[in-house]
Parts: sequence; C-alpha cells; structure tokens
Amino acid sequence: MEDRQYLERQKKEEAEYEALCKRCGACCGSKDGDPCVELVAEPDGLHYRCRIYETRLGKRKTLSGKEFTCVELRDILGKSWGGHPECVYVLAMNGKTGG
Repeated sequence: MEDRQYLERQKKEEAEYEALCKRCGACCGSKDGDPCVELVAEPDGLHYRCRIYETRLGKRKTLSGKEFTCVELRDILGKSWGGHPECVYVLAMNGKTGG
C-alpha cells in the first residue's frame, strides 16, 4: 500500500512540475538560434512543443546538425545548463515566479 501511495504522489508531483512549463522552448534551443529538429513553433510564434516529447530522451540533433543528448531538464538545470531568463524553472530556482 505504501509503495502505491508513493508512486501516486511521485506521479502527481511530476505532473505539477511539468505543468509549470510555459513552453518558451529555451531549453531546446529556441533562444540560441540552433534548436532541436524536433522543436515545433506554435502558430502564435511565442510557444513551442516537442514533436516527440514522450520519447525525446537520448541522442538528438539541432537544425545545424549538431548532436546532443536530450535529458530531463531537472537533471541539468543550474548545472550544465544555466537556463534562460524566460524559463519558468530558472525563475523558480531563483525564488521568483513566472508570470
């Protein structure tokens, strides 16, 4: 019973974490000019989505052909990826809220 409750809580917390994302695309290269080939701009031109989000992790390429490994953002935020000022996770990490 405890294992099931733990897994349910973990799933709920992950969903809440994912829901914070404002889809700015910065973590996927939208702000640096060489985004992931799987990043798609929404019609509004302000928001993005990953074409293969559920299976995104692993070896990928940018539009210029540069190879990289897609990983969970929480694993690299503040470490190998310092973030972008628009990223709500960066704002939260710095004690601010993303309006």
